[in-house]
Amino acid sequence: MNYQQLNEILDIFKDIPDAGRRDKAVQIMLQTASESITLERLQSITSFDDKEQDNEEVFWKFSAKEILSMPKTFRKEFRTEGCTAHVRKRRSGKNNWNYEIRYRRNGYNITVSSNYLDEAKRKFIEKLHYIDKHGTEKENTVPSTMDAFSMYFFENFHKRKVAQSTYRIALNQYKNHVLPHFGDMPIKKITPKKCQELLDKIDASGISRTTDDIFSMLNVIFKAAVKHALIEHNPMDMVFHKKHEREHGTALTKDEERKLLDSMKGTPYELMFAVALYTGMRPNEYKTAKIEGEFIVANNSKRKNGKAELKKIPITPMLRPYIDKNKQFEFARLETLRDKIKSILPSHKLYDLRTTFYTRCTECGIADVAIKKFVGHALGGLADTYTDLSDEYLLKEGQKLVY
Repeated sequence: MNYQQLNEILDIFKDIPDAGRRDKAVQIMLQTASESITLERLQSITSFDDKEQDNEEVFWKFSAKEILSMPKTFRKEFRTEGCTAHVRKRRSGKNNWNYEIRYRRNGYNITVSSNYLDEAKRKFIEKLHYIDKHGTEKENTVPSTMDAFSMYFFENFHKRKVAQSTYRIALNQYKNHVLPHFGDMPIKKITPKKCQELLDKIDASGISRTTDDIFSMLNVIFKAAVKHALIEHNPMDMVFHKKHEREHGTALTKDEERKLLDSMKGTPYELMFAVALYTGMRPNEYKTAKIEGEFIVANNSKRKNGKAELKKIPITPMLRPYIDKNKQFEFARLETLRDKIKSILPSHKLYDLRTTFYTRCTECGIADVAIKKFVGHALGGLADTYTDLSDEYLLKEGQKLVY
């Protein structure tokens, strides 16, 4: 029955003089027509003719009976003219079909599938009841393209877990390497081969540490995409990557220490290098350093989850000659300090001053627990929870730094 035929029948019903009988006849005819149209739709997608295409997509209108089985909140939704579900039929094996029913309208995003149409319909209506009970399932607001989802991940999750400096470095690496390679392509279309090509390109440029960082970054981004149901599998699971051995810092010799400080004698850089050398601070912590009584206090930049923590390093006998208790100090830009140390000690980098401090503390017999406190390392295990070292103890251990 088509719509023209339906209208012709309704015109005939208008001639029935008894209003009650006329309305009853119209109601029966409309219900029959609705089921007839739905049946025609279903027949068009459930035929198993070998000539059919492997994939078909139609819009399926629910019958009056099916609408009555829905929750009340959805009955009006699906009675609205033109309110249909999207049915996709596709091959599942040689002789079977899979039916996916999807409804995306008015902010809803509902999808179910099954190898049997009746089961797919049952699951769809069951999903409606679940949404009615637990709240609406609106259109997925999680971005599904690489760049958009990566920024979503960085802002909402990664930023909470790492220090601000670590977050800034990761974001720069993403913009310099990942974004140019993937652009804003859909995540579900990214293959292991595409990921491997990026890592091979970075590795070939000789920046092995960056390769390690990008491998870890992509791994956590795709894991997050799996957890957000954007993809089923992490493409990085098939990517080959051999982690490179990290080059650790090299301690200055005592002659090199003296050469560095003597070269800066009488300049503001003398105090800067003395503080860096005899406190073991990380370079990105220099700008936060200040004098508080018998200690140099600075931010511990390696505390995660947004937790702020200060670390206190005693003014040791090695640092004392350079410190004026009544005067604070400021550090120059890190780029300037790096250039300075490179011009004096070409084989060393700024971070080596931290390695030197750790080495000298060990050589002078300072307790390991105190060294960890000085440099801002975790004590490990229960020690972090139950150990609270006093200032007196730290000062006492700090006095051992004499050589």
